[in-house]
Amino acid sequence: MLTAGLPFPLGATAGPQGLNFALAAPRATRVELCLFDAGGRSEQQRLPLPACTDGVWHGHFAGAQPGLVYGYRVHGPWAPHEGQRFNPARLLLDPYAREIVGRYDGSDLFLGHVPGQPAQRDGRDNGAVALKARVTADPGPLTVPRPRIPAAERVLCELHVRGQTMRHPAVPPALRGSYAGLAEPAVLDHLQGLGITTLSLMPVQHRADEERLLKAGLSNYWGYTTIGWFAPEARYWSGRPGSTPASEFRALADAVHARGMELVIDVVYNHSAETDELGPTLSLRGIDNALYYHLRADDRALYENWTGCGNCLNFAEPRVVQLAMDSLRHWVTALGVDGFRFDLAPVLARRGGGDFDPRAPLLAAMAQDPVLSRALLIAEPWDIGPGGYRLGQFPPGWLEWNDRFRDTQRSFWLGHGAGLGDFAHRFTASSGEFRHDGRAPTASVNFVTAHDGFTLRDLVSYTERHNLANGEGNRDGSGHNLSRNGGVEGETDDPAVRAGRARLQRVLLAALLLSQGTPMLLAGDEIGHTQGGNNNAYCQDNETTWLDWDHADTALQRFVAQVLALRREAAPLRRASWWPAEQAPTGLHWLTPEGQPMAPADWERGDRPALMVLFDAPVHEVAWLVLIQAGTEAVDFVMPPGAWLRRLASEDDDRPRRLLQRAETLAPATFWLAQRVREAAPGATLN
Repeated sequence: MLTAGLPFPLGATAGPQGLNFALAAPRATRVELCLFDAGGRSEQQRLPLPACTDGVWHGHFAGAQPGLVYGYRVHGPWAPHEGQRFNPARLLLDPYAREIVGRYDGSDLFLGHVPGQPAQRDGRDNGAVALKARVTADPGPLTVPRPRIPAAERVLCELHVRGQTMRHPAVPPALRGSYAGLAEPAVLDHLQGLGITTLSLMPVQHRADEERLLKAGLSNYWGYTTIGWFAPEARYWSGRPGSTPASEFRALADAVHARGMELVIDVVYNHSAETDELGPTLSLRGIDNALYYHLRADDRALYENWTGCGNCLNFAEPRVVQLAMDSLRHWVTALGVDGFRFDLAPVLARRGGGDFDPRAPLLAAMAQDPVLSRALLIAEPWDIGPGGYRLGQFPPGWLEWNDRFRDTQRSFWLGHGAGLGDFAHRFTASSGEFRHDGRAPTASVNFVTAHDGFTLRDLVSYTERHNLANGEGNRDGSGHNLSRNGGVEGETDDPAVRAGRARLQRVLLAALLLSQGTPMLLAGDEIGHTQGGNNNAYCQDNETTWLDWDHADTALQRFVAQVLALRREAAPLRRASWWPAEQAPTGLHWLTPEGQPMAPADWERGDRPALMVLFDAPVHEVAWLVLIQAGTEAVDFVMPPGAWLRRLASEDDDRPRRLLQRAETLAPATFWLAQRVREAAPGATLN
């Protein structure tokens, strides 16, 4: 028998006298707490929650302990066209579950409606197979101090827990694909040795794969189908005795922090794994469908689909804002996360009518929250809803993925028509989008590749996508790749083609890592990983996406580490404030290859994509010079006054250091970085 207990906090909370349960379901008429055996297969008890306060159903179970497995049955009307989809035959997962038992298998027992008859409620009971929550104890405080990395020094690396470790020879086989495997010294040594400061993990919140993929023998490898916003994905748990998914994730966070690095996770609050009106009833849909989701005004049986995934969570509702806020704080305070990358972030800022508002309730709540306001917040600033492209429009304090940097760099270096003005604008952190409301250049997260699209090696090896393995007839994934295959589609033994591709990889990496803003490297690009031309490998949990460490391009790896070391050394290239718009004796100067200030006609000419960027400085400080040559013919450059020591040459990764002549000829696809030094004998070589 349950006593009334408290309506807060939501979820299951362990106390000295037992467990308190609280579930927000204001339109429900009755809520039952269902208790299961440890494996979650057999229902042992069904106890009505005895009290409802302000729409929160709650009850206290005296003497109960952490480890209890439970789910909910929520009663109410079945009226899809009015937005109501209550079905007590469906056992529901607590959205506040800290640990999840079971796995969604795509069977029709998870549907709230009769298969093929979406208007009719299905009365079959699915308690034995449904997802359940396991009550967890308070994990206690984190003990390893968190690093505080200055914004200008941050270098992100987007990676996948499983893909990073499944083929890593230094990771014990039992730990591959797990949080524990990612925490292995050899894995973190590699990332830290490159110069990465911040690991950005692809989704690690508990997911439920789409029915279509499950029936095809695939899974949502990327993980953008969240159903448990508090629970670490159990598929990335090693299963070591004495550990849990949460404790193993905390240990990973500790290992990252012990090295002075940050840990960011990719989170999906824009939609849930319950998909559209034909999808499964796993949690929110059966708890209070009309509360948690944006429903269509013309027919509330249908969902707004600004995500392309079937539904959108409704952050115009305070309880939905609370769900996100509580879970985000949990990941920071209990699990050790330092920040978040928000998938399809405009959905989070859409009000009830769908309009985007940078001061929408969730964003405003985060801005004033004592925990989250200090976390690293990164937006993917687009969705597919009306007016969904919002690059540069998130509030101060946010960073944003800058896809225009990506497209400009690809176009400029791979011959797709980007001009010098486009290049310069993106190279200096896209002031047109980000220089407002006190935002800094570091708000621009620059990238050339990300999980979504070609890897860097494939970008210079394939003109077309090759996604047949995904089972969608090669129709999925973007057809606008701005790629270049060098004359041969895919892998080749032709040494000239291979050399050209290697050159393009290095020049793209140099341009990315030495631009103003916050650089983001895609894990595997530094070792030349290929996905065989698959530019949408979201469902490939296999050697397509697992990094191939045995065939790593170690020369490219050394080059990346060299470039990032230069970024740390060359302060003007990682500036945290905007360069003055007016010319000054010292500062940023744009020069023609002849060494003259760029005139309007120079910016507009399309026959010579070449220039110099001079980061001038007083005599007692170091000046830096960037030479850019993206044309198809060699170009002569005249150096500015002074002696210049070349520190980086994208086409020569073995011996870049030499004193430059007054005039130098740069071959196509070349990025040089030089520093001003005292005069020395012309042509001298420094090692």
